[in-house]
Amino acid sequence: MEILISILAGILGIGLGYFFGKKSSNHFDPKEAEKILETARLDAETLKKDKILEAKEEIIKKTAEFEKLNNEKNIKINQKELDLKNRQNQLNQKSETLSRKEKEIDTLKIELSNKIEDLKQKQDVLDKKHQTYQQELEKISGLTKEQAREELFQSLKERVESEALKQAKVVYDDAINKANKEAKKIIIQTIQRTASEHTIENTVSIFNLESDDLKGQIIGREGRNIRAIEAATGCELIVDDTPEAIIISGFDPIRREVARLSLHRLVQDGRIHPARIEEIVEKTKKQLEDHIVEVGERTILDLNIQGMHPELVRYVGRMRFRSSYGQNLLMHSREVANLAATMAAEMGINPKMAKRAGLLHDIGKVPDEESEHPHALLGMKICEKYGEHPHICNAVGAHHDDIEMTSLISGVVQACDSISGARPGARREVMENYLKRIQELETLAKSYNGVEKAFAIQAGRELRVIVEADKVADLEADELSFEIAQKIQTEMTYPGQIKVTVIREKRAVNIAK
Repeated sequence: MEILISILAGILGIGLGYFFGKKSSNHFDPKEAEKILETARLDAETLKKDKILEAKEEIIKKTAEFEKLNNEKNIKINQKELDLKNRQNQLNQKSETLSRKEKEIDTLKIELSNKIEDLKQKQDVLDKKHQTYQQELEKISGLTKEQAREELFQSLKERVESEALKQAKVVYDDAINKANKEAKKIIIQTIQRTASEHTIENTVSIFNLESDDLKGQIIGREGRNIRAIEAATGCELIVDDTPEAIIISGFDPIRREVARLSLHRLVQDGRIHPARIEEIVEKTKKQLEDHIVEVGERTILDLNIQGMHPELVRYVGRMRFRSSYGQNLLMHSREVANLAATMAAEMGINPKMAKRAGLLHDIGKVPDEESEHPHALLGMKICEKYGEHPHICNAVGAHHDDIEMTSLISGVVQACDSISGARPGARREVMENYLKRIQELETLAKSYNGVEKAFAIQAGRELRVIVEADKVADLEADELSFEIAQKIQTEMTYPGQIKVTVIREKRAVNIAK
């Protein structure tokens, strides 16, 4: 309404302004003024009605919205009241259920208490009867309760130990049989697929001459030629009564090879004097070094090994002039490489890495400088120095158990090294060491109680133990065989396997007169 009044006042103001404007301009017309006022009044009435209608429509609209919101709120309130009533009913039902269960529990407690009381009374009666029976049994048997328990315990202990030993023996034998079958299968397949040279190459230590007249030329005036050869090669030449032969002595086979080739060239040339000797020895050393590299390159080419450091290739070539127990080191390493690759392929391991590790496993035996480390650890350091894979380095260092194995390749290389070195005819063993090992085997077996005799047969690959029948039972014989085998395995070093056979024989002898 205030807005409407303001509008009407504005219109009247405009009309009066117009009227007084006309009057001031001396052109005042009463009729025209009245007409203007009437027009303004009609416009004001019309505007008033329009605004009133708009206000009523707005009121109706707001009223409808208010009623709608009010109805929605009422519906929600009613719904919540209904939910509350349902929850109240559920709570009432649960409360009734809990009350009923509490009454049931109280009833059960009373019944359980009565049963416990009855059981206590029965237990007292049983305890009295048990005590009476125990006293009667002690009188009849002449044993106290503790003595009877001890005898029963000892009997059960012996029976359990016997059964446990039988079961352990069965499980152990079964595991050994299964492991042996699988291992033999892999090894047989590996050996069948690997063709290697099995001849033993001896280190050359004798230089043959066409005639004994050449010995004088080699010795020279007052021995100056032979002294020059020994000084240049680092080997000792032994010229004795052996016909048409000179013995070359030296711990380094490469030096012996240099001395042998130098002597061969000097004899062919015929000019034997100190200056010529030094010249020939230097040329021979260079040519032999080239030959060593060539042997190494040919070896890795034959084995299809790529990316090996040149210095490792040279070490591989030096293996050609080394031997271990009479077995040529390069032939042995090639054999181990081929065996390892084949075995790794059968086991699902990387065969190329296994072949590489097998070739390098004895690389520590051919360094230029001396070292206090075992050859396995020295070989591992050399492989690490020239960037070989960590698995290969571990296989080289662990093939004699100097360090712990961290990959399956290490076990494969160790097994193949044993196969190559332990097979009959592969290596020669010093007689003194062989006899010492045989004696240690027999002494170890004789250290057990009840052992009458022990014999190491089949070149130390089988140990037969004869026990006294009165002191060792059949079951104890099985246990003794197992214990001796375990002790040999943990305390002795030997090639291949040693079979332990315990023989128990009962002889009853009587003489009829």
